[in-house]
Amino acid sequence: MNRREIVAGALALTAGSAPPPKRIVSLNSCLDAMLVHLADRRQIAALSHYAREAHGSTVAAQAKTLPYTWESAEEVIALRPDLVLASQHSALATRNALKRLDVPVQRFKVPKSIDESRGQVRKLARLIGHADRGEALVGRIDAAIAAATPAPGARRLSALIYQPNGFAAGPGTLVDEMMEHAGFDNVARRFGLKTWGNVALERLLADPPQVLLVGEPAPGARSWADRVMTHPALKAVSHRMRQVRIPEKLLYCGGPVLIETAAAMARARAQALKEGA
Repeated sequence: MNRREIVAGALALTAGSAPPPKRIVSLNSCLDAMLVHLADRRQIAALSHYAREAHGSTVAAQAKTLPYTWESAEEVIALRPDLVLASQHSALATRNALKRLDVPVQRFKVPKSIDESRGQVRKLARLIGHADRGEALVGRIDAAIAAATPAPGARRLSALIYQPNGFAAGPGTLVDEMMEHAGFDNVARRFGLKTWGNVALERLLADPPQVLLVGEPAPGARSWADRVMTHPALKAVSHRMRQVRIPEKLLYCGGPVLIETAAAMARARAQALKEGA
């Protein structure tokens, strides 16, 4: 018996005779990406409207060819889904309405580790009847992380994620673990961060890391939250801190997004080293 047959057999045992869902609606951008990578196109009844935003979605091109909703209960119910994918941040009113109507909803937490993200990929793949695709995607994720990991003994660089409003990733986050694999030592801890939090520009300037993994302002953005990432004061420490762009859309999702995150962090490290970090 080959691996594909083993996976298919395990799915049959856990799912019984229930057929896979035919009309799936996603209410979350991270789940959108997983669904696009794992489901048959005909299974996708709708993605979230976030999926179409190129600045914030890694599947924007595919999403523009698929239906979407604004997450309202009326829209979702009208699509007659047999499975709705939601996150802990999905609209509570919509989730409550779906519960009252007995619409099947699977809720996913924000993964805090690579292993937790692997588990979510496998769970979703089983739910939609494509366990083998889940295993294949996990394999691609692991290969991308391995490719981005420096050789043993390679020089490590201190770094900080710096997104709009000085938003940074601390310990216990998925992106912190990705930084570790990519050869960065996350300095968020010395700023007192626990999970996600904000680092004031003044504190950053007083104690800069070797690399600032800085976000990309949204198109047309003019707010202070975005301008802080390109503040002129950062030039004052440019001899001590290299700035490298990391798209914000690669920092908050697990699943297939980790493939792009790993590659982006590997490029960031290579660029910083080339520039003398």
